[in-house]
Amino acid sequence: MQTVLAQIFGLLLGAVVLVWLFKRVGLPPILAYLATGVLAGSHGIGWMAQSHEIHFIAELGIVFLLFSLGLEFSLGRLMAMRNIVFGLGTLQVIVTSIVLMLILLLLNLSLLTSFTIATLMALSSTAVVVKLLKESGDLKERRGQLAIGMLLFQDIAVVPLLIILPLLAQSSGSEGIAFALIIALTKGAFVCALLWAIGKWILPKVFNEVALMRTDELFVLTTLVVALFAAGLTYLFGLSMALGAFLAGMMLGESQYRHQLEADIRPFRDILMGLFFVTVGMQLDILFVLGVWYWIIAALALMLVLKIGVITLLAQLMGERKQDAIAAGIMLWQMGEFGFVLIALATKHQLLALEHASFLIAIAVMSMGLTPYLIERTPWLLKQFGFLKMPRNKWQQEPTSSILYRNHVVICGFSRVGQTIARFLKPEAIEYVAIERNPILVQETKVAGEPIIFGHVKQKDILKSAGVEHARLVIITFTDFEQTQVVIDAIKQIAPTVKILVRMRDDSQLEALKELGVTEVVPETLEASLMLVSHVLYMSGVPMTRIVRRVSKERRNRYQFLHGFFAGDKFDSEETNADRLEYLHVIALPENAFAVDKNISELKLEKRKVSVRALRRQDREIDTPSVKTILLAGDILVLQGKPRRVERVERYILDGSE
Repeated sequence: MQTVLAQIFGLLLGAVVLVWLFKRVGLPPILAYLATGVLAGSHGIGWMAQSHEIHFIAELGIVFLLFSLGLEFSLGRLMAMRNIVFGLGTLQVIVTSIVLMLILLLLNLSLLTSFTIATLMALSSTAVVVKLLKESGDLKERRGQLAIGMLLFQDIAVVPLLIILPLLAQSSGSEGIAFALIIALTKGAFVCALLWAIGKWILPKVFNEVALMRTDELFVLTTLVVALFAAGLTYLFGLSMALGAFLAGMMLGESQYRHQLEADIRPFRDILMGLFFVTVGMQLDILFVLGVWYWIIAALALMLVLKIGVITLLAQLMGERKQDAIAAGIMLWQMGEFGFVLIALATKHQLLALEHASFLIAIAVMSMGLTPYLIERTPWLLKQFGFLKMPRNKWQQEPTSSILYRNHVVICGFSRVGQTIARFLKPEAIEYVAIERNPILVQETKVAGEPIIFGHVKQKDILKSAGVEHARLVIITFTDFEQTQVVIDAIKQIAPTVKILVRMRDDSQLEALKELGVTEVVPETLEASLMLVSHVLYMSGVPMTRIVRRVSKERRNRYQFLHGFFAGDKFDSEETNADRLEYLHVIALPENAFAVDKNISELKLEKRKVSVRALRRQDREIDTPSVKTILLAGDILVLQGKPRRVERVERYILDGSE
């Protein structure tokens, strides 16, 4: 047990250090994870032993990655991509495999070995490409759509390959292979239909019930259970776990909980994906690479040119733009993670020699490591070859926020206050999007056509889905100060310069909110007082222009005229605000008081942060008396300040004690 803990600790420590180091020099985190695996594996320092359990846990990262990818799709969207998935995807695998197979035959490899290696190299890495697409924001771009469509077909193509390779090793006839494929396709169709039915009729009801509980832990647990159930179901029928997770995500992608589901699954996905890339790096034998480095470089160059060329040619024949076709080819030039499974299977059935397996593993790891670098420099490469006419900044979309909304208002909380704000924004043609965690409210308002997202507003992924980075204003409509602090911190991490308007019950937290970077605070009790005063003055005959000036002045002065109040006998019952709010206190000066015959400036009350609000002398009231006013016996002072300060000043005024 201690050994396992030490290995895991060393793995995490190495990952933290290398990810930090790689980010400092501008390299993608994937390369850091691969480097961690190379160092940790048996071919490196050797502190982490290869184990089936670790590899299985790492594969869950792909499951969660494909689940989150499925959330980006819907059945209608997938059907709209059928030409890419089943047209371009099929052609890419077949043509690439045939060309590679012919080249390998010319190198005097056997037919079975050439077929095995060619099909392995025709597949690409879903894990690497999807992760990079989500980070770069290219998932919804045409180049991203082309890559995803071909990857989906490749994931489906893995299933018949898992069946064909063992049968080829046994030299079964074509009838045996055909029968096995028919059985596999039948299983696949049954599982897909079953998952579709569950996603259509059962999962929405389950998540409706879970969302009503308003428990974050229950929602996260349910999300994990659904993703693992779908993956386990397809695995039980001999299909890819990733395929089941994708189908489950796709079924839930049409629900109102899509954004919250993605936010909940992301921490598990990112951590396990990091572990997956570590396990990939552990399979690289550095000494073997150094021994045949020239052949590996030649093979990488051949695979790069061949796969990019085939994908570009096929995509252009199907009417795609050259720059999108080349970009998709650059994304898919590497070998994929399923290649490791197929290499192990082919080696087990003696379709591949051990040196061929080691060679393919080296190519797979190194091609996956080079892919982030090439994808990042795709615009530069296209521009150098004259295929990219647009500027680089138009090629790269914002990677961290939704592009569905621009210059809009984000309303955090869509209860009565949020809906009232929306009703006033709509006639002014100001776009807005609301975030709300009440599932019934979300469902009702979504049916009514309101732009609303289900989710917890404190989560950055939900804020990004609402396009906070591009918003003109963010409004926080709930009044809980602790929760508001968390939300403001999340907003500032995503969009440091966005304007934030906060609703509070009073102004007791005004200064704290200002320090957090809030643009404006609206204390509803004080605003209600101003509205009441406005009606009173208007009904008393005061001109409206004068009322507007008075109200505007109070807002500019941060409601100073409304701050002081007489606490009465409720002072002790309001201890939560006693140290925050200023109040009014009356002092009558006896003949022997310390302050008698002194002017107000001599008392230096401003240093004690207490002010004289009013002075009453012989039935005459003086508002805000001058600091040169000399105090007389019998005067009545109205002091304004925080409770403890006023108490100290009262003692000072009466007997001179500090």
